Amino acid sequence: MSESRRFRWAATSARMLAGTLVSAIAVVAAVTAVNVPWPTHDREPVSVSAVPAPEASVLACTGGLMTIGRDATDALGIGAATRQAVVWGVRDGAPEPEESRLTPVATAVGEGPLALVAAPQGGERTDLAAAGSSMVDAEDIAGFAASACRPPLLDSWLVGGAATTGAADLVVLANPGTVAATVQLTVYGAAGPTVPAGGERIVVAPGTQQVVPLAGLALGEESPVVRVTSSGAPVQASLQASVTRVLEPIGADQVGPIAEPAAVQVIAGVRVDEAAGSANDIRTLVRLLAPSTDSTATVTVTAVGESAAALEITSVPLAAGVPTEVGLDGLARGLYTVRVDAEAPVVAGAWQTTGFAAGDDFAWYASSPAVESAGLFAVPAGASATLVLVNPAGEPVEVAVTAVRRSSTRTVSVPAGGTAAVTLRSRTIYEIDPGSAPVLAGVSMSGDGALAGYPVWPSDAAAPAITVYP
Repeated sequence: MSESRRFRWAATSARMLAGTLVSAIAVVAAVTAVNVPWPTHDREPVSVSAVPAPEASVLACTGGLMTIGRDATDALGIGAATRQAVVWGVRDGAPEPEESRLTPVATAVGEGPLALVAAPQGGERTDLAAAGSSMVDAEDIAGFAASACRPPLLDSWLVGGAATTGAADLVVLANPGTVAATVQLTVYGAAGPTVPAGGERIVVAPGTQQVVPLAGLALGEESPVVRVTSSGAPVQASLQASVTRVLEPIGADQVGPIAEPAAVQVIAGVRVDEAAGSANDIRTLVRLLAPSTDSTATVTVTAVGESAAALEITSVPLAAGVPTEVGLDGLARGLYTVRVDAEAPVVAGAWQTTGFAAGDDFAWYASSPAVESAGLFAVPAGASATLVLVNPAGEPVEVAVTAVRRSSTRTVSVPAGGTAAVTLRSRTIYEIDPGSAPVLAGVSMSGDGALAGYPVWPSDAAAPAITVYP
């Protein structure tokens, strides 16, 4: 081998050795970097807590009870059965709300439902509450109905009613705003969800009320659930239910909306005035719907003021999009809370009747949302009223219930995971203050041939500030 070739071989070997050493050092450095913690610097994002500019508080009432087909020449004609008596109020010192009447569309209802608008005061939203009641005893409709006046929603669920023989149920849509709303009604029945021809693109003009017969949407459905979806403007949706059997009217009610499905639903204040006489005489039902996912639910019924469950039904299978009804028999007279625990979000409502003959009445009870801060609710005229309080927390809570105009306060201790009841006055505005933890509440009304109930919703005026990340 020549000297030049020996030199080239040595140089090449040196370069290979150097490259190998560099690669080894790089591998060791990479492994060390992975296993040795690097210095870090945590920086909280800039955020601003802001309260949106207050808007007017808007409530729309359901209006009086209506009939369908009373005029023999117009089988689908909708007319007035009775007016609704409404009680409303604000906090002491707040400006009085502006009253108006919504215009019924293509009906002979006469006086439309009441709408209330309360302007903000001092840079804050005005707390406003209202509720109405109706009593009727006619040849084609009889019963007592009570409902809270609600703010309009873009999405709501109506759990109740039927479209079978003898039922004359109506979906009622009210638009108290200044912009037209376009509404779609999705009916969940035995075949799953459908959007019937009569439920597509229903235009509800501002300041008006539209009424759609449920039988025109879901003829023959025994246990429907209706989803009301609105675009353009929110609407206040409700369902009027009434039943006639063997030409005898045996009850009427107005069913309020549920804002959204949830895995836990609590129905507060179901009143059983008469125990079932036999296994076939079921007077209490719970209707459940898992809108989008198969699920399994547990239904627990507890008497108000008691700790042990009066009835528990476990493993209720729920097929996605198909309503299911569960009969609750063996309940003694009294007030009850119904709790539904499901694996997926559900909506739920409870039905209770005083009987099945002339002079009887029934009620649909909707689930209650959580009340986290002080707000107002109203009690209308009519039957005796009771407020049922449910404490889902693990600690007792002290709830203050104040009659606003009378300035009288009652403080109620609700045990952990328990319930309590407070007697209410009719035609009165109350403030409910849950104090340290959220509660759920419902108003239950009953009397001779009268049954009704509705949940207490949180106050819009009590909405918290929002956090903005610039």
